[in-house]
Amino acid sequence: MSAGPVPQPEDSSPKHTRTALAVLALCFGLNMLGRAMGDTYTVYLRPLEQQFGWSRSELTGVYSVFLVVGGFASPLVGLLFDRAGPRAVYGAGVACLGTAFLLAGSISGLAGFYLLVGALVGLGSGLNGMVPASALLSRWFRARLSTALGVAFSAIGMGAITFIPLVQFLVSHWGWRIAYRVQGGFLLAVLPLVLFVVPWRRFSAGHPEHRAQAKQALADSGWTLRKAVRTPMYWALGQAFFCTATGMFVVMAQTVVFLIDSGFSPLTAATAYGFTGMLSVISVTSAGVLSERFGHRQTVTASYVGTATGMLLLMVLASYPATPLLVAYVLAFGLCQGVRGPIISSICTRRFAGRSLGTIYGTIFAMNSLGAAFGAFMGGVLHDLTGGYRAGFAFALGAIALACAPFWTVPALRNFRQTA
Repeated sequence: MSAGPVPQPEDSSPKHTRTALAVLALCFGLNMLGRAMGDTYTVYLRPLEQQFGWSRSELTGVYSVFLVVGGFASPLVGLLFDRAGPRAVYGAGVACLGTAFLLAGSISGLAGFYLLVGALVGLGSGLNGMVPASALLSRWFRARLSTALGVAFSAIGMGAITFIPLVQFLVSHWGWRIAYRVQGGFLLAVLPLVLFVVPWRRFSAGHPEHRAQAKQALADSGWTLRKAVRTPMYWALGQAFFCTATGMFVVMAQTVVFLIDSGFSPLTAATAYGFTGMLSVISVTSAGVLSERFGHRQTVTASYVGTATGMLLLMVLASYPATPLLVAYVLAFGLCQGVRGPIISSICTRRFAGRSLGTIYGTIFAMNSLGAAFGAFMGGVLHDLTGGYRAGFAFALGAIALACAPFWTVPALRNFRQTA
Protein backbone atom coordinates (compact mmCIF):
# COMPACT_ATOMS: atom_id res chain seq x y z
CA MET A 1 0.00 0.00 0.00
CA SER A 2 1.24 3.46 -0.77
CA ALA A 3 2.01 5.78 2.13
CA GLY A 4 0.39 8.68 0.30
CA PRO A 5 1.58 11.20 -2.25
CA VAL A 6 5.35 11.24 -2.52
CA PRO A 7 6.66 14.82 -2.38
CA GLN A 8 9.20 15.75 -5.00
CA PRO A 9 12.10 17.97 -3.91
CA GLU A 10 12.19 21.37 -5.56
CA ASP A 11 15.68 20.91 -6.99
CA SER A 12 15.49 19.78 -10.62
CA SER A 13 18.68 17.68 -10.57
CA PRO A 14 17.80 13.99 -11.11
CA LYS A 15 20.64 12.99 -8.81
CA HIS A 16 19.34 15.17 -5.98
CA THR A 17 15.79 13.96 -6.60
CA ARG A 18 16.81 10.32 -6.30
CA THR A 19 18.82 11.00 -3.18
CA ALA A 20 15.97 12.93 -1.56
CA LEU A 21 13.48 10.15 -2.22
CA ALA A 22 15.97 7.58 -0.89
CA VAL A 23 16.33 9.63 2.31
CA LEU A 24 12.54 9.80 2.62
CA ALA A 25 12.25 6.03 2.17
CA LEU A 26 14.96 5.41 4.76
CA CYS A 27 13.33 7.72 7.33
CA PHE A 28 9.99 6.04 6.67
CA GLY A 29 11.41 2.55 7.16
CA LEU A 30 13.43 3.26 10.30
CA ASN A 31 10.60 5.26 11.87
CA MET A 32 8.29 2.33 11.17
CA LEU A 33 10.66 -0.05 12.94
CA GLY A 34 11.17 2.26 15.89
CA ARG A 35 7.68 3.25 16.99
CA ALA A 36 5.66 0.34 15.61
CA MET A 37 7.90 -2.24 17.28
CA GLY A 38 7.28 -0.50 20.58
CA ASP A 39 3.53 -0.42 19.98
CA THR A 40 3.44 -4.22 19.66
CA TYR A 41 3.43 -4.26 23.47
CA THR A 42 -0.38 -4.04 23.30
CA VAL A 43 -0.37 -7.63 22.02
CA TYR A 44 1.58 -8.84 25.07
CA LEU A 45 -0.78 -7.39 27.71
CA ARG A 46 -3.12 -10.36 27.94
CA PRO A 47 -0.56 -13.22 27.99
CA LEU A 48 1.57 -11.39 30.57
CA GLU A 49 -1.51 -10.71 32.70
CA GLN A 50 -2.54 -14.37 32.52
CA GLN A 51 0.90 -15.79 33.29
CA PHE A 52 2.06 -13.46 36.06
CA GLY A 53 -1.19 -12.09 37.48
CA TRP A 54 -0.02 -8.48 37.32
CA SER A 55 -2.68 -5.79 37.43
CA ARG A 56 -3.67 -3.90 34.32
CA SER A 57 -2.27 -0.64 35.71
CA GLU A 58 1.08 -2.33 36.39
CA LEU A 59 1.20 -3.60 32.83
CA THR A 60 0.07 -0.38 31.14
CA GLY A 61 2.65 1.40 33.29
CA VAL A 62 5.32 -0.30 31.16
CA TYR A 63 3.78 1.29 28.08
CA SER A 64 3.69 4.64 29.87
CA VAL A 65 7.42 4.42 30.58
CA PHE A 66 8.01 3.59 26.90
CA LEU A 67 6.13 6.72 25.84
CA VAL A 68 7.71 9.04 28.43
CA VAL A 69 11.27 7.91 27.71
CA GLY A 70 10.72 8.14 23.95
CA GLY A 71 9.39 11.66 24.24
CA PHE A 72 11.92 13.04 26.67
CA ALA A 73 14.80 11.45 24.78
CA SER A 74 14.16 13.95 21.97
CA PRO A 75 16.61 16.66 23.18
CA LEU A 76 19.32 14.03 23.68
CA VAL A 77 18.63 12.59 20.24
CA GLY A 78 18.90 16.02 18.63
CA LEU A 79 22.19 16.71 20.40
CA LEU A 80 23.60 13.32 19.38
CA PHE A 81 22.46 13.87 15.80
CA ASP A 82 24.23 17.25 15.62
CA ARG A 83 27.47 15.95 17.15
CA ALA A 84 27.75 12.38 15.90
CA GLY A 85 25.55 12.23 12.80
CA PRO A 86 22.66 10.01 11.67
CA ARG A 87 24.70 6.78 11.49
CA ALA A 88 25.35 6.87 15.23
CA VAL A 89 21.77 7.86 16.07
CA TYR A 90 20.01 5.26 13.97
CA GLY A 91 22.57 2.57 14.74
CA ALA A 92 22.17 3.13 18.48
CA GLY A 93 18.39 3.07 18.08
CA VAL A 94 18.28 -0.27 16.27
CA ALA A 95 20.81 -1.73 18.73
CA CYS A 96 18.70 -0.62 21.73
CA LEU A 97 15.51 -2.07 20.27
CA GLY A 98 17.08 -5.37 19.21
CA THR A 99 18.84 -5.90 22.54
CA ALA A 100 15.75 -5.01 24.58
CA PHE A 101 13.43 -7.38 22.71
CA LEU A 102 15.94 -10.24 22.69
CA LEU A 103 16.47 -10.02 26.46
CA ALA A 104 12.76 -9.49 27.16
CA GLY A 105 12.11 -13.08 26.11
CA SER A 106 14.04 -14.31 29.16
CA ILE A 107 12.82 -12.08 32.01
CA SER A 108 10.14 -12.92 34.55
CA GLY A 109 9.99 -9.88 36.82
CA LEU A 110 7.90 -6.76 36.34
CA ALA A 111 10.94 -4.55 36.99
CA GLY A 112 12.68 -6.18 34.02
CA PHE A 113 9.80 -5.25 31.73
CA TYR A 114 9.88 -1.66 32.95
CA LEU A 115 13.62 -1.50 32.28
CA LEU A 116 13.75 -3.28 28.93
CA VAL A 117 10.32 -2.98 27.25
CA GLY A 118 9.67 0.38 28.88
CA ALA A 119 12.88 2.38 29.15
CA LEU A 120 15.24 0.76 26.62
CA VAL A 121 12.60 0.32 23.91
CA GLY A 122 11.47 3.90 24.56
CA LEU A 123 15.02 5.15 24.06
CA GLY A 124 15.42 3.10 20.88
CA SER A 125 12.11 4.40 19.55
CA GLY A 126 13.22 7.98 20.18
CA LEU A 127 16.54 7.40 18.44
CA ASN A 128 14.71 5.98 15.42
CA GLY A 129 11.85 8.50 15.49
CA MET A 130 10.88 11.84 14.03
CA VAL A 131 13.72 13.93 15.50
CA PRO A 132 16.44 12.50 13.25
CA ALA A 133 13.94 12.08 10.41
CA SER A 134 12.99 15.76 10.56
CA ALA A 135 16.63 16.81 10.60
CA LEU A 136 17.45 14.70 7.56
CA LEU A 137 14.37 15.58 5.54
CA SER A 138 14.78 19.30 6.15
CA ARG A 139 18.08 19.09 4.30
CA TRP A 140 16.41 17.77 1.14
CA PHE A 141 12.88 19.23 1.06
CA ARG A 142 11.93 22.91 1.21
CA ALA A 143 8.37 24.05 0.34
CA ARG A 144 7.21 20.42 0.40
CA LEU A 145 8.77 19.63 3.76
CA SER A 146 5.36 19.36 5.45
CA THR A 147 4.29 16.68 3.00
CA ALA A 148 7.56 14.82 3.44
CA LEU A 149 7.15 14.91 7.21
CA GLY A 150 3.58 13.64 6.83
CA VAL A 151 4.84 10.65 4.85
CA ALA A 152 7.44 9.96 7.54
CA PHE A 153 4.79 10.27 10.28
CA SER A 154 2.60 7.79 8.43
CA ALA A 155 5.21 5.09 9.02
CA ILE A 156 3.72 4.58 12.48
CA GLY A 157 0.39 3.54 11.01
CA MET A 158 1.98 1.39 8.34
CA GLY A 159 4.07 -0.31 11.00
CA ALA A 160 0.96 -1.06 13.04
CA ILE A 161 -0.77 -2.99 10.27
CA THR A 162 2.50 -4.76 9.42
CA PHE A 163 3.89 -5.77 12.80
CA ILE A 164 0.99 -6.04 15.26
CA PRO A 165 -0.90 -8.87 13.50
CA LEU A 166 2.43 -10.60 12.83
CA VAL A 167 3.44 -10.43 16.49
CA GLN A 168 -0.03 -11.60 17.54
CA PHE A 169 0.44 -14.62 15.25
CA LEU A 170 3.81 -15.38 16.88
CA VAL A 171 2.38 -15.02 20.39
CA SER A 172 -0.63 -17.23 19.60
CA HIS A 173 1.44 -20.03 18.06
CA TRP A 174 4.75 -19.98 19.94
CA GLY A 175 4.21 -17.88 23.04
CA TRP A 176 5.27 -14.41 24.10
CA ARG A 177 8.87 -15.34 24.92
CA ILE A 178 9.58 -16.67 21.43
CA ALA A 179 7.80 -13.67 19.90
CA TYR A 180 10.07 -11.24 21.77
CA ARG A 181 13.18 -13.17 20.71
CA VAL A 182 12.09 -13.16 17.07
CA GLN A 183 11.61 -9.38 17.20
CA GLY A 184 15.01 -8.90 18.79
CA GLY A 185 16.78 -11.20 16.36
CA PHE A 186 15.22 -9.46 13.37
CA LEU A 187 16.31 -6.02 14.53
CA LEU A 188 19.86 -7.12 15.33
CA ALA A 189 20.05 -8.64 11.83
CA VAL A 190 19.08 -5.23 10.40
CA LEU A 191 21.76 -3.43 12.44
CA PRO A 192 24.74 -4.17 10.12
CA LEU A 193 22.75 -2.82 7.16
CA VAL A 194 22.07 0.42 9.03
CA LEU A 195 25.68 0.82 10.10
CA PHE A 196 27.59 -0.22 6.99
CA VAL A 197 25.35 -0.26 3.90
CA VAL A 198 23.42 3.05 4.05
CA PRO A 199 25.42 5.90 2.40
CA TRP A 200 25.15 8.18 5.43
CA ARG A 201 27.72 10.73 4.29
CA ARG A 202 25.79 11.49 1.11
CA PHE A 203 22.41 11.43 2.87
CA SER A 204 23.46 13.77 5.68
CA ALA A 205 25.16 16.28 3.36
CA GLY A 206 21.87 17.70 2.10
CA HIS A 207 21.47 20.29 -0.65
CA PRO A 208 24.11 23.03 -0.20
CA GLU A 209 21.87 25.88 -1.40
CA HIS A 210 19.03 24.79 0.86
CA ARG A 211 21.26 24.58 3.91
CA ALA A 212 22.54 28.10 3.31
CA GLN A 213 18.99 29.43 3.03
CA ALA A 214 17.95 27.62 6.21
CA LYS A 215 20.84 29.06 8.20
CA GLN A 216 19.97 32.59 7.08
CA ALA A 217 16.30 32.13 7.97
CA LEU A 218 17.19 30.90 11.44
CA ALA A 219 19.50 33.85 12.00
CA ASP A 220 16.70 36.32 11.18
CA SER A 221 14.27 35.09 13.86
CA GLY A 222 14.12 36.28 17.45
CA TRP A 223 11.95 33.58 19.02
CA THR A 224 13.31 31.90 22.16
CA LEU A 225 11.73 29.40 24.52
CA ARG A 226 11.38 32.11 27.16
CA LYS A 227 9.43 34.32 24.75
CA ALA A 228 7.33 31.44 23.45
CA VAL A 229 6.10 30.28 26.86
CA ARG A 230 4.68 33.77 27.47
CA THR A 231 2.27 33.44 24.54
CA PRO A 232 -1.23 31.91 24.61
CA MET A 233 -0.36 30.04 21.41
CA TYR A 234 2.36 28.00 23.12
CA TRP A 235 0.04 26.75 25.86
CA ALA A 236 -2.86 26.23 23.46
CA LEU A 237 -0.73 23.92 21.31
CA GLY A 238 0.55 22.19 24.44
CA GLN A 239 -2.98 21.59 25.71
CA ALA A 240 -4.07 20.24 22.35
CA PHE A 241 -1.11 17.85 22.21
CA PHE A 242 -1.42 16.70 25.84
CA CYS A 243 -5.17 16.13 25.89
CA THR A 244 -5.28 14.51 22.44
CA ALA A 245 -2.60 12.01 23.44
CA THR A 246 -4.32 11.37 26.78
CA GLY A 247 -7.62 10.52 25.17
CA MET A 248 -6.11 8.44 22.38
CA PHE A 249 -3.85 6.33 24.56
CA VAL A 250 -6.49 5.52 27.14
CA VAL A 251 -8.04 3.61 24.25
CA MET A 252 -5.05 2.52 22.16
CA ALA A 253 -3.07 0.88 24.97
CA GLN A 254 -5.91 -1.55 25.69
CA THR A 255 -7.75 -1.90 22.39
CA VAL A 256 -6.50 -5.41 21.60
CA VAL A 257 -7.23 -6.87 25.04
CA PHE A 258 -10.59 -5.03 25.20
CA LEU A 259 -11.72 -6.57 21.92
CA ILE A 260 -10.61 -10.02 23.09
CA ASP A 261 -12.51 -9.56 26.35
CA SER A 262 -15.53 -8.51 24.28
CA GLY A 263 -15.54 -11.85 22.44
CA PHE A 264 -13.39 -11.34 19.34
CA SER A 265 -10.51 -13.68 18.54
CA PRO A 266 -6.96 -12.47 19.33
CA LEU A 267 -6.03 -12.30 15.65
CA THR A 268 -9.19 -10.35 14.79
CA ALA A 269 -8.48 -7.93 17.64
CA ALA A 270 -4.88 -7.40 16.57
CA THR A 271 -5.87 -7.01 12.93
CA ALA A 272 -8.53 -4.44 13.80
CA TYR A 273 -5.97 -2.48 15.80
CA GLY A 274 -3.54 -2.70 12.91
CA PHE A 275 -6.12 -1.47 10.43
CA THR A 276 -6.80 1.63 12.51
CA GLY A 277 -3.09 2.33 12.18
CA MET A 278 -3.18 1.66 8.45
CA LEU A 279 -6.04 4.10 7.99
CA SER A 280 -4.06 6.70 9.91
CA VAL A 281 -1.62 6.61 6.99
CA ILE A 282 -4.38 8.20 4.90
CA SER A 283 -5.29 10.74 7.56
CA VAL A 284 -1.71 11.79 8.32
CA THR A 285 -0.71 12.28 4.70
CA SER A 286 -3.92 14.18 3.87
CA ALA A 287 -4.01 16.36 7.01
CA GLY A 288 -2.04 19.20 5.43
CA VAL A 289 -4.13 19.26 2.26
CA LEU A 290 -7.41 19.21 4.21
CA SER A 291 -6.19 21.96 6.53
CA GLU A 292 -5.23 24.17 3.61
CA ARG A 293 -8.55 23.51 1.87
CA PHE A 294 -10.98 23.81 4.80
CA GLY A 295 -8.95 25.52 7.54
CA HIS A 296 -7.06 24.05 10.47
CA ARG A 297 -9.87 24.63 13.01
CA GLN A 298 -12.51 22.95 10.88
CA THR A 299 -10.22 20.03 10.03
CA VAL A 300 -9.15 19.23 13.58
CA THR A 301 -12.71 19.67 14.89
CA ALA A 302 -14.05 17.17 12.36
CA SER A 303 -11.29 14.75 13.32
CA TYR A 304 -12.10 15.08 17.03
CA VAL A 305 -15.76 14.36 16.30
CA GLY A 306 -14.72 11.25 14.40
CA THR A 307 -12.44 10.13 17.22
CA ALA A 308 -15.22 10.61 19.78
CA THR A 309 -17.59 8.62 17.56
CA GLY A 310 -15.08 5.76 17.51
CA MET A 311 -14.83 5.80 21.31
CA LEU A 312 -18.63 5.72 21.63
CA LEU A 313 -18.71 2.73 19.29
CA LEU A 314 -16.24 0.92 21.56
CA MET A 315 -18.58 1.51 24.50
CA VAL A 316 -21.39 -0.07 22.50
CA LEU A 317 -19.13 -2.98 21.48
CA ALA A 318 -18.64 -3.84 25.15
CA SER A 319 -22.30 -4.93 25.25
CA TYR A 320 -22.90 -5.83 21.58
CA PRO A 321 -19.72 -7.30 20.04
CA ALA A 322 -20.94 -7.27 16.44
CA THR A 323 -18.59 -7.27 13.47
CA PRO A 324 -20.35 -4.33 11.70
CA LEU A 325 -19.81 -2.21 14.81
CA LEU A 326 -16.15 -3.21 14.88
CA VAL A 327 -15.77 -2.18 11.24
CA ALA A 328 -17.47 1.15 11.96
CA TYR A 329 -15.10 1.74 14.89
CA VAL A 330 -12.03 0.98 12.77
CA LEU A 331 -13.17 3.42 10.07
CA ALA A 332 -14.15 6.26 12.42
CA PHE A 333 -11.18 5.98 14.77
CA GLY A 334 -8.58 5.10 12.14
CA LEU A 335 -9.46 7.81 9.61
CA CYS A 336 -9.18 10.49 12.31
CA GLN A 337 -6.11 9.13 14.04
CA GLY A 338 -3.01 11.21 13.41
CA VAL A 339 -4.73 14.22 11.83
CA ARG A 340 -3.87 16.59 14.66
CA GLY A 341 -0.14 15.88 14.90
CA PRO A 342 0.95 17.28 11.52
CA ILE A 343 -1.36 20.30 11.87
CA ILE A 344 -0.13 21.20 15.36
CA SER A 345 3.46 20.70 14.19
CA SER A 346 2.89 22.89 11.15
CA ILE A 347 1.37 25.70 13.22
CA CYS A 348 4.22 25.53 15.71
CA THR A 349 6.83 25.57 12.94
CA ARG A 350 5.31 28.65 11.29
CA ARG A 351 4.52 30.54 14.49
CA PHE A 352 7.86 30.00 16.27
CA ALA A 353 10.24 29.74 13.31
CA GLY A 354 13.83 30.58 14.21
CA ARG A 355 17.00 29.29 15.77
CA SER A 356 15.13 28.03 18.87
CA LEU A 357 12.39 26.21 16.98
CA GLY A 358 13.77 22.79 17.88
CA THR A 359 13.78 23.61 21.57
CA ILE A 360 10.31 25.16 21.47
CA TYR A 361 8.81 22.31 19.47
CA GLY A 362 10.60 19.76 21.63
CA THR A 363 8.95 21.07 24.78
CA ILE A 364 5.53 21.14 23.13
CA PHE A 365 6.04 17.62 21.80
CA ALA A 366 7.05 16.53 25.30
CA MET A 367 3.51 17.44 26.37
CA ASN A 368 2.29 14.96 23.76
CA SER A 369 4.49 12.26 25.29
CA LEU A 370 3.34 13.11 28.81
CA GLY A 371 -0.28 12.96 27.69
CA ALA A 372 0.23 9.58 26.02
CA ALA A 373 1.87 8.14 29.12
CA PHE A 374 -0.80 9.61 31.41
CA GLY A 375 -3.59 8.26 29.21
CA ALA A 376 -2.13 4.75 29.01
CA PHE A 377 -1.64 4.66 32.78
CA MET A 378 -5.09 6.07 33.59
CA GLY A 379 -6.71 3.53 31.32
CA GLY A 380 -5.17 0.75 33.38
CA VAL A 381 -6.02 2.38 36.71
CA LEU A 382 -9.66 2.95 35.77
CA HIS A 383 -9.92 -0.64 34.55
CA ASP A 384 -8.58 -1.93 37.87
CA LEU A 385 -10.91 0.31 39.89
CA THR A 386 -14.08 -0.48 37.95
CA GLY A 387 -13.39 -3.91 36.49
CA GLY A 388 -14.35 -2.71 33.02
CA TYR A 389 -13.62 -0.23 30.26
CA ARG A 390 -16.52 2.23 30.28
CA ALA A 391 -14.98 4.58 32.84
CA GLY A 392 -11.77 4.74 30.83
CA PHE A 393 -13.59 5.45 27.58
CA ALA A 394 -15.67 8.19 29.27
CA PHE A 395 -12.45 9.71 30.59
CA ALA A 396 -11.01 9.59 27.06
CA LEU A 397 -14.04 11.42 25.68
CA GLY A 398 -13.54 14.22 28.20
CA ALA A 399 -9.87 14.52 27.24
CA ILE A 400 -10.79 14.79 23.56
CA ALA A 401 -13.21 17.63 24.32
CA LEU A 402 -10.46 19.50 26.20
CA ALA A 403 -8.09 18.92 23.28
CA CYS A 404 -10.46 20.53 20.81
CA ALA A 405 -11.32 23.49 23.04
CA PRO A 406 -8.22 25.70 22.36
CA PHE A 407 -8.96 25.75 18.62
CA TRP A 408 -12.20 27.60 19.46
CA THR A 409 -11.41 29.51 22.66
CA VAL A 410 -7.87 30.84 22.16
CA PRO A 411 -7.95 33.73 19.63
CA ALA A 412 -4.31 33.33 18.55
CA LEU A 413 -4.97 29.73 17.54
CA ARG A 414 -8.54 30.20 16.33
CA ASN A 415 -7.55 32.98 13.91
CA PHE A 416 -4.15 31.63 12.89
CA ARG A 417 -3.53 31.39 9.16
CA GLN A 418 -1.11 28.65 8.12
CA THR A 419 -0.36 30.37 4.86
CA ALA A 420 0.85 33.50 6.61
